[in-house]
Amino acid sequence: METKSPTVPSRNSRPPQAQAALGVGVIVQDARGRVLLGRHHSGTWELPGGKVDPLPESVAAAAVRELREETGLTVTEDEVSVFAMLHDAVAGINRVTMAALVRVGSGTARVTEPHLISTWEWTPLDALPAPLFDPSAQILATWRPDLGIPHPPVHRLALAAEGPQVKP
Repeated sequence: METKSPTVPSRNSRPPQAQAALGVGVIVQDARGRVLLGRHHSGTWELPGGKVDPLPESVAAAAVRELREETGLTVTEDEVSVFAMLHDAVAGINRVTMAALVRVGSGTARVTEPHLISTWEWTPLDALPAPLFDPSAQILATWRPDLGIPHPPVHRLALAAEGPQVKP
């Protein structure tokens, strides 16, 4: 008598149809309270950041990697506070952006991707340039709503901190 082996449901092994992009934007704040912004060749100003690679990369690890790749600044995952998840849509694709904060005592950001960014500048919060890249504006406005930064609509989900609370 032939026995059939149990079948594994294909639902667990088949990837879903791509409907979303997951990224992280990193507010880097120095000891003087300034934030690091890069001038993209398109004309917008943006925070360091980019896509989160598939597992095993965590959001904090992606923030560390993107910061190092884009600016040459090095921090550890323990120094990254992920404080919100933002959700909007572009061209019918859900865009999920994780908002992160890193505080550094000092540092010189280098242009490591000159095909994308022409300069990195430490910018006082009362002198933010325009236009800001939409996800960067959304992250900054979530972090500091008192700044009145204009941005496209976005759904915001505050994340509960396991460690110290993120304070502006």
